Amino acid sequence: MRNWGECVPNFSEGRRAGSIGRLEAAVASGGAELLDLHADPDHNRCVLTLAGPLASAAEAVLAASAVAVESIDLRTHRGTHPRIGAVDVVPITPLWATPRSACIEAAREIGERLWRDLRVPVYYYGEAASREGRRRLESVRRLGFERLGPLARDGEVRPDVGGPSLHPSAGACCVGVRPFLAAFNVQLAARDAAAARRIAGALRESAGGLPGVKALGMYLESAGVAQVSMNLTRLDLTPLDAAYDAVCAAASRLGVQVLGSEIVGLVPRAALGPAPARLRIADFGPGMILEERLEDALSGGRAGMPRGPGRARGVRQG
Repeated sequence: MRNWGECVPNFSEGRRAGSIGRLEAAVASGGAELLDLHADPDHNRCVLTLAGPLASAAEAVLAASAVAVESIDLRTHRGTHPRIGAVDVVPITPLWATPRSACIEAAREIGERLWRDLRVPVYYYGEAASREGRRRLESVRRLGFERLGPLARDGEVRPDVGGPSLHPSAGACCVGVRPFLAAFNVQLAARDAAAARRIAGALRESAGGLPGVKALGMYLESAGVAQVSMNLTRLDLTPLDAAYDAVCAAASRLGVQVLGSEIVGLVPRAALGPAPARLRIADFGPGMILEERLEDALSGGRAGMPRGPGRARGVRQG
């Protein structure tokens, strides 16, 4: 199928079930297929995975964005996950024969309408970036909402669309096009974030670690565990089992027990490796595999969809 895409909007809301439900309903009203929903109170963030014709996916994202801008106030928002906006990041990935140029066009349409309709300025990243220095999501989002606001008029950090001031309560949004990635977290039996941060620092590609690995270390207060939270952006080089083994090895050297892992959103089947059971993925089942969910959605089925608010302990996408 041409001009179909996977879209994974991340919203800065993971605690209020009513608001999360409104975001879910808004996505459904846009005509795309909602494949998965993850929400987490510690990160105070939810990730919705949807698929469909790019025009339908754009309408779904914009409908949910209107809800987010109306209901999320970053001036009082607190959570462990970095963010610059109520609609923090909207990545698009082409499905099947869809050309990347069509996804870039859809990203630009979403960006223009976020500013025109909701007055949320936009930064383009990934393959949709209009500046080479903004290809990496972390380079765009590094300042966070609180620090970015006073600096947004500066040419180096001025939004690509709209601005220069951020939306007073909803901040800005990052919209981009990227390949498939896996959001994969490993939980540690630790009473603070120190070990997780050391492990995350060693695993990052930018520090000489594993190819395509972006990682943060944090402590999840409500769960009482530490977490190595990863985005695996080169699944051909570092699939989930390789990342898991690396965390286990580093944790062993520090004398820290690994409790298990989790997938946020969906992952391609090939990224799991030959023996996913040994990764101790929480609630693992076919509903976490992208191809399974797409096949189910296209056939009109409902099996395993979605996992729902509160099931995920950690969120990291983009």
